[in-house]
Amino acid sequence: MDSRKEVLHETLIITIGQVICIAAMFGIFALLGYFDLTVLFGGIVGGILAILNFMFMAISVCVASDRAVAQDVKGGKSLMTFSMVLRYAVIFIVWVAGAVSGLCNAIALVLPIVFVRPTITVWEFFRKKENPAISETAETSSEEDPKEEGDT
Repeated sequence: MDSRKEVLHETLIITIGQVICIAAMFGIFALLGYFDLTVLFGGIVGGILAILNFMFMAISVCVASDRAVAQDVKGGKSLMTFSMVLRYAVIFIVWVAGAVSGLCNAIALVLPIVFVRPTITVWEFFRKKENPAISETAETSSEEDPKEEGDT
């Protein structure tokens, strides 16, 4: 249950980041005079695709880690590989279908997948540390003198 809550929480963070970044992208397209219906459709479809890609990746990581805990590392690895290939194939098909059909602007369709990484970076920067005492303990232990007591 904990991993499902964590996946939903992280997906919500990505969704908020996608909305902000796609709105900024729309603003830039509008400022440059290129905003039209294809940009709107491309941004919406690309954003949904990026959010679903992240969510399914997170779910497959949770399932693979559960398998690894259950001593089925090979099954977890094959699940991750299959998940990655399937997600990339779906992304490619949607990108090609959207761009070739003319319903979506190709740039607006592809950019939202790039927005995931900056969203994670900004979130990690502002996220509160779980337990600062643990990181302080790790820092002080690494700063200790590596000499053994018998060395002079």
